[in-house]
Formats: sequence, structure tokens, C-alpha cells
Amino acid sequence: MTESKRSRFLRVSRIRRRPDGAPVSPATRGRDGAQSLPDLRGLGGDRDESERIVIPRQDRGSPERTDLEIELREVRYGTASRSPYLRVAPRQRQFKKVAPGHIEATAIGSQPVGRGDQALAAVKRVLLGSPFASSRLIHERLSKIRALGVFSSDPLSSSAYSGEEIMLVLILAGSGALYLMLPITGVLLTLLWIVRLSYIQTIKAYPSGGGAYIVAHENLGAAPGLVAAAALMVDYVLTAAVSVAAGVAAITSAVPGLFDMRVPLSLLAVAVITWGNLRGIRESGAMFGLPAYFFILSFGGMITVGLVKVAIGEAPGSFLHAAQPSHEVVAVSGLTLFLILRAFSSGAAAVTGIEAISNGVPAFKPPESQNARVTLQWEAAFLGFFLLGVAFLATRYGIVPGHDETVVSILGREVLGKNILYYAYQVATAGVLFLAANTAYADFPRLAAILAKDRFAPRQLAYRGDRLAFSNGIMLLGATACVVLILFQAEVTRLIPLYILGVFISMTLSQSGMVRHWLRFREHGWRTSLVLNGIGAAATAVVVLIVGSTKFTQGAWMSMLGMLGLLTVFVLIRRHYDWAAARTRVDKEGLPVRAPAAAPPRPGGPRSHVIVPVDTIDRVTLGAVELGRTLGDEVTAVYISDERDRAEEFKHRWGEAIPDVPLLVVESPYRAFVAPMLAFLERARRGGSGQNIILILPMLATRHWWEAVLHNRDVLRLKRFLREEPGFRVVDFTYDLASGSPVT
Repeated sequence: MTESKRSRFLRVSRIRRRPDGAPVSPATRGRDGAQSLPDLRGLGGDRDESERIVIPRQDRGSPERTDLEIELREVRYGTASRSPYLRVAPRQRQFKKVAPGHIEATAIGSQPVGRGDQALAAVKRVLLGSPFASSRLIHERLSKIRALGVFSSDPLSSSAYSGEEIMLVLILAGSGALYLMLPITGVLLTLLWIVRLSYIQTIKAYPSGGGAYIVAHENLGAAPGLVAAAALMVDYVLTAAVSVAAGVAAITSAVPGLFDMRVPLSLLAVAVITWGNLRGIRESGAMFGLPAYFFILSFGGMITVGLVKVAIGEAPGSFLHAAQPSHEVVAVSGLTLFLILRAFSSGAAAVTGIEAISNGVPAFKPPESQNARVTLQWEAAFLGFFLLGVAFLATRYGIVPGHDETVVSILGREVLGKNILYYAYQVATAGVLFLAANTAYADFPRLAAILAKDRFAPRQLAYRGDRLAFSNGIMLLGATACVVLILFQAEVTRLIPLYILGVFISMTLSQSGMVRHWLRFREHGWRTSLVLNGIGAAATAVVVLIVGSTKFTQGAWMSMLGMLGLLTVFVLIRRHYDWAAARTRVDKEGLPVRAPAAAPPRPGGPRSHVIVPVDTIDRVTLGAVELGRTLGDEVTAVYISDERDRAEEFKHRWGEAIPDVPLLVVESPYRAFVAPMLAFLERARRGGSGQNIILILPMLATRHWWEAVLHNRDVLRLKRFLREEPGFRVVDFTYDLASGSPVT
């Protein structure tokens, strides 16, 4: 006997009869409260395959009987043994019991209500896939192979344009100055090695994730931490914009007819990358990992073929001597130290992104710290090989940068010839340049969520979406990157000076924070780590000075202005949250030790059950509960959360603060609020034996529109569903933050 997806069959071994000899059909309960099977013994003679077993109406969907996960349907008979079977089907439950006063919403109980929400959910299922439960978060972690594709796209892709940026500066002193590209690249490799060793120490000290904000905030203070956060957020936005613009440049180099379409192509690329990340961490890793490895294979293959050609004498230059430039360029500037430093600061873009792995350690599979360190080692090895290979081959083939074709495109054409291998190489380069933006998408939403939890950013940025990604942060990054691409017409050279400064400021603060960390805690091996982080802090600080002095007039000032703007926003948001908390805070001494009892029920009148959604214990909550006591005979507080530990902690605090009002914890594994709340309200109405349901909605009245955006207003969405429903009454309890009292 097989078991279908929607129903299954249970063999009935013993059947009981009623005194009149008829079989017992309704389901009955035993002494322990469990539902027992009906008596089927009298059904052996007349075998009607569709004979129904009636379940009493009062037992159907009864809240007290939700521990039974099946509903009886009909009697069937086996084809072989001809013995009776009881056909049963799963009960479509909206909740399941976790503990006394604690239930969990099922997938059915979390389904959207209302045509608009259901239509939106259907569109999201088509575009993004079905929602994930919070318990699946551990399975969304990345292996080392996938993590290399997600986090390393940015630094690896920089090898496709950093060399060109060095050459574009050196050529101002004439084509004869291009020989300096190789020594400058050697200095960059030294910087890369220092930064790599420094961040390995950071990962070791912060196995749960050691981004620049966390390290600087914990070791240097709140202000340096916010500076690091502002620098990182500016860097992530510009990383996404620069990467996409560079990818479009690779496409227009192979297909010059698309040059005028670079802005629309860039916006389309941002939309696709945003969509991929909204589908979830693992899916984006699988989606974007393959192009990254295709780039490693094709770019590494091009360099290997080029080195072989140089070795066998098929290149214009040799291992020991550079080739003459393919054409002469007249100098417009002298070869000064300032020009060399400016070329170095342009090429320093190659080192950006190396810190992304330390920011995203929690995204790795266990053991997180070890996997992150191994991935960082591989990332640095590939990047070093690519940077050195491009610089060496560019000097041996006499490459001179142009305005209509990238250096790596010219180099690929010279090494591979203009054939299918060249076009595959260009496709791989364009792909990894586009997907380099994914490094920003991996870290920007995570940093925004951390800032939101620390009350420096809107709390909505800390919420996970249907696919367990920080969807609000992902969409914010995509929208901001689109604005930057439009403003700068997707030109890489105009964007490069903007974002190098921010990333090295965050690196300097992070490494300085690590120096302070080792001096404070003196953990095992702290002396070696102290030296490595000290060298890293000094090296990145020097780069900050070089970039700031050489790129300030070229656009670095806009990056600094953006950081100052973000700092101002952080401070204003935190000031508002602190002000609102002070206006609504209730000290333990102010909590009622013994709250007054609810009003007695009116004789003969309808009973009322008051339900109050709560999310914290403050004056707003207490005021709503007090109002509930005056309106109804029974008051229940409902707390909806997607984190079980936080829910248990809140339940404990509630029991101490307001012991006379029962609290029901509704765990929402799909991070929904409206659907589980509506399902519970409907359940309360059905099981209330004629009770009227009064829903009190606690709300805040703010002074400005932007303050309202900072607060969760999900409770307002309940009103449109309950406005016309019979048996429900919705009462607003509005608390005015400015006056510190309820609105009457």
C-alpha cells in the first residue's frame, strides 16, 4: 500500500460496536485527550468503498484538537487482503504548539491575505522562488568554493582595469614612461601581501565576523567605528558602480557599436545582479560562482599563453627586455614623483575588496574562521598572479592604452588572436567585472543590518526577506548604484578616484583597531599579530595620504562629502531613536507590581476579548494594555517574532513586568506579521463562544514624516483587513512622542 502526498491509509486492527450493533463512526477522544479511531467492525459485509465517516461539526477545526494532525475522510478496502483501511488526510493547520503560551505559524498560517498581497506574493514566487523558513539559514552558508566566487569577484576583477589605470596616468609623461608600470605593480603586490596578512589576523580574532565597523567600534570607540562604516558604505556603492561600468567597457571594446548604450546596459546589469542576490545567499553563490571560475580559467590561460610566447620568442619583447611601445605618445607632463604616486594610487584599486572576506565570515559554513582564512589565501594568490601577469605582458607586448579599447582587450587580442578564444576571454572578463559588484551585495546589506541593530540606521534594514537575505539593504544598494552610474555616465576613469579613498580609510581604522585589540587582550600569539596589524595600519595610512593628495581634485572630495553626509545621517537616526526610547522608557520601579483586575463581565451582555500586539515593554505597550482592561473582560498580549531565543527572553521579561496579562508568543519562521496575526484573530473568534474581539493597535505619533519611516508600522496594515469583518472591533492607541502622553 503506497502513501500519497495528500493522504495516507491506516490499517484498523480492532473495531468497536455501539450497543445497537451499528459501527461507531464519529471520532472520539480517549481519557488522555487523544483522538481515537472509530469502530469499523460492522462494515465487513456491505463494502461501500466511498462510505463516509462523519466527524462532528464541533470537532472540526476546534482549537483544542489541533494536536491531532489528521482529518478522517472515508473507508477503503485493500485489493489484496480485502481488509478495511481508514483513509486520512493531513489537517491544514495554521499553527502548531511549541510550549504553553508559545505557538508557531506554519507555512499555511504565513500565507498573505488579501488580493493585493497575494498577487505580490505570486510575483515574488515567480521571480525569487518560494519563501525560506528561518531554520534554513544555517543551510544558506557558503562553502569555500562558492565563497571564492561571491567574495573574490571584486579583487580578482580589478586585475582587468587597475593596470590600465596606472598606464593612463604614466602616459601623461609620454609612452616612454610606461616601463614604470612593472615596478609600481611590484609595490602594489607588497601592499597586497601586507593587507592579506593583516586581515588573516582579523579573521582569527573575530571568528564571528570582523568588519571594519565592528573592529573600530569595539576598540577605538563609536566615532571611529561610524567613520569606518560610512567609508565602507560609500566604497560598496562605488564598487558596484565601478564593476558594472568596467564590465560594460569590456563589452563595448569587443562590440564598439554598443558604446553609446553603456548607461542602459549598466542599469540592466545592476537590475540582474540585484535580482540574483534577492534570491538568497546560496543561490547567488551558485549563480555568480561559475562566471568567476570561468574568468580565472580564461584570464589565467591568457597570461600563461602570453608567458609561453615570450619565452619562445614570439612576442615583441623578451623576459629581460621590454618591447618598444606600439606607438609614440607625446608627453603633456613631466615624470615627477607626484605623477608616480598618482599612478600608484590609481592602481591601488587592485587591493580593494580584499577585506570583504573578513566582513562576511558569518556567511561561511563551519568552521567559519578557518574556511574564511583559506579562501582569503587563494584569493590573494590568484590576484597577485593576475596583476603581475598583466603588468609583465603589457610591457613585453608594448601595449599603449587607448580610449576605445581596454588594455586587457588589446593584450588578449595580441596573445590569443582575434578568434573564438579572444571572444570567450572577453566574455569571461566582462562577466567577472559585472559580478564584482556581487562583493558589495554580499557585504553592504550585512553592514546595514548591523548598523540598524545598533540604531544608527532604519530598523527595516535589519529584516530578512523571503529568501533570508537582507532584501531592503540589497534594494537600497542597487538603487544607489544606479543613481551613481547615471550621474557619471558609467565611465570607469571618472568613478575610480571616488572609491579608492573610502576603502583605505576603512582598512586603516580596522587595522588600527586590531593593534588596540592585541594590546588589550594579549591573546595567544599576540606579539606577531600586533606587528602584522601595525604594519598593515601604517601601509594603508600611507595609501590614504597618497590617494587623498593625488585624487582629491579628481573626485575624491565627493567621496569624502558622501562619508560626511552618511555620518550625519547615522547621528541623526541614533539621536531620534535615543529620544524616542527616553520618551517611552519605563523603569522597573514604574512597572505595576500588581496590576488592577479587568472589569467584570456585564450580566447577560456579550463578553469581549481584547488582543494587543506588542513588541516591547514601554509606555506605549502599558497604555494599550490599560486601555484593554477598561474595554474588555479578557486581555491577551500577542508577541510575534522570528527568533525563538529573543521571544523566550521577552516572555520572561513580560512575566515579571505584567504578570496578570497573559502573553502569547507567535513564532513566525517566515518572518510575516500580518498573516499570522490575522490567522490568530480568526482562530480566537471561532473559539470564543460568542465573544467579541477587540484589537488595540499601539502606534506612535511622530513630529516629521522621516521619523515615521524609522518606526515599524506593520500594525496599521491590519486595519484594512478587519475594517469590514463582523465580530471585530479595531481601536487605535496613539502615543504622541512629543508630548509623552496618549493622544485623546
